[in-house]
Amino acid sequence: MPNLSVKRVYEEPSPRDGMRVLVDRLWPRGLTKEKAAVDLWLKEIAPTPTLRTWFDHREDRFDAFAEKYRHELEHNPAVAELRALVKKRKVTLVYGAHDPAINHAVVLEAWLGA
Repeated sequence: MPNLSVKRVYEEPSPRDGMRVLVDRLWPRGLTKEKAAVDLWLKEIAPTPTLRTWFDHREDRFDAFAEKYRHELEHNPAVAELRALVKKRKVTLVYGAHDPAINHAVVLEAWLGA
């Protein structure tokens, strides 16, 4: 989806981000609301606490995590809200994880674009 991108919440906000949607269940550590410049905090779209804890951002678990998270997304009512936003405007999914390739936001972006 051309209206959808992913960015680490700690990166400088840009007008090109469009609507910034935080997709983490927990607020990013050490970041004020002003600095985060988040338009919407959609906690419900994040992986369940059980899945997030199991994954622990371990590279060796990423493929299994992605599969389990996609399964959660299939039954997540918050997906409809996010899809509706993306249809209307540019949306940037922002997340707090350190690794830009191994995190739930990239899984979510790919899943929504499929």
